[in-house]
Amino acid sequence: MSEKPTVLVTGGAGYIGSHAVLALRDAGYRVAVIDNLTTGFRWAIPEDVHFTQGDISDQPLVEALLKEQNIGAIMHFAGSIIVPESVENPLKYYHNNSAKSRNLIESAVRVGVPHFIFSSTAATYGTPEESPVREDSPKLPINPYGMSKLMTEIMLADVAAAHPINFCVLRYFNVAGADPQGRTGQSTAGATHLIKVAVEAALGKRSHVAVFGSDFDTPDGTGVRDYIHVSDLASAHVLALDALQADKTKNYTLNCGYGRGFSVMEVLDAVDRVTNMTIDRRVEGRRAGDPASLISDNRRIMAEFPWQPQHADLDKIVSHALAWERKLGDIRGE
Repeated sequence: MSEKPTVLVTGGAGYIGSHAVLALRDAGYRVAVIDNLTTGFRWAIPEDVHFTQGDISDQPLVEALLKEQNIGAIMHFAGSIIVPESVENPLKYYHNNSAKSRNLIESAVRVGVPHFIFSSTAATYGTPEESPVREDSPKLPINPYGMSKLMTEIMLADVAAAHPINFCVLRYFNVAGADPQGRTGQSTAGATHLIKVAVEAALGKRSHVAVFGSDFDTPDGTGVRDYIHVSDLASAHVLALDALQADKTKNYTLNCGYGRGFSVMEVLDAVDRVTNMTIDRRVEGRRAGDPASLISDNRRIMAEFPWQPQHADLDKIVSHALAWERKLGDIRGE
């Protein structure tokens, strides 16, 4: 393989993007980041990484950056990610996730960037009739968040058929945990991720954890999800980039998960175990757009890439999230 390309990471100051920046650098790639810092943090980006504060929909800015940094691949994480908010404010999600992605893809085509990796979601499946869910299962999103991501997947497929660009779509299941070396983690104030919320509660930053729905058709009545450690997810992105370079005619759409699920109560039990505490749990009504169970069939990514998850252990995911939450308190002076 020729010299490694410089990678532009959109949303690289955010949770998953900042882990991808570290994984790329650890693998010997040069990285540039663009982020508008609406939810990301400038301090999450290493000082020697080229950083541009700006919006991916600003095509003159993006195209100048692609040329100036000689970008050979884009990893696209920028976007909005809160399911209930997407139900309340669908136009925000179609703007941030679909319309802005269209502009970014057009900029990539204009400048001639050959590889594009897209941060998608299991929400594209909606409420699947089968579990675990396969990549070729019906895509029937039940909320604007999932639909806005599916629109971008469709755009990428159409653009790759018309232009010299290949892509990998990675459909994330529930991302959790933090960099094991403590370099970055989930830092967004008011985050809705269960493990983030639970470790905040364990450290006294929240009074309790809301359990949204106890009447789902699951073993204990609470929602079941497939939790993937963010560092394992970041490593999948690096392998995706390697694969796109190795065969420029091939595109990929792959689930990113471990292939097993845990209920909300099982996750909270894990937090209790790791912290040796008992978190106050309060059952509330279901949230709009939440399926009962969402577990990945991950056989395709295991077959396509030499992906070997290193952190597929719920207690380890929780302990890394907890360690980061403590460090985040120091960063913010809490």
